Amino acid sequence: QVQLVASGGGSVQAGGSLRLSCAVSGYTYNSYCMGWFRQAPGKEREGVANIESNGSTEYGDSVTGRFTISKDNAKNTMYLQMNNLKPKDTAMYYCAAAPAIQALGVIPYLTNWGQGIQVTVSS
Repeated sequence: QVQLVASGGGSVQAGGSLRLSCAVSGYTYNSYCMGWFRQAPGKEREGVANIESNGSTEYGDSVTGRFTISKDNAKNTMYLQMNNLKPKDTAMYYCAAAPAIQALGVIPYLTNWGQGIQVTVSS
């Protein structure tokens, strides 16, 4: 059974930094991609960043230059380093994994989700 366990998050002031972690276990595919999504109250879920099995990364426009996604294959853990946080970054953050980037967050039965982590940025 695939399990994603997220950790980190919390409350910071604008300009501060936080790091989210997401540990994956039970994945049966030889390779998979992972990503972070977020959802603010009253808004749709949006993709924040993703990282493919070969290490390629992609970022949403609103976080480019401020957030960095990475992974430690030995620990099966993905990270999201968030710097220069802004109040608009306040949201529930979710990690996800899928066997292909095209499925990540798009195809429900192929996407596994971790529990949400609250990130709150005050001005």
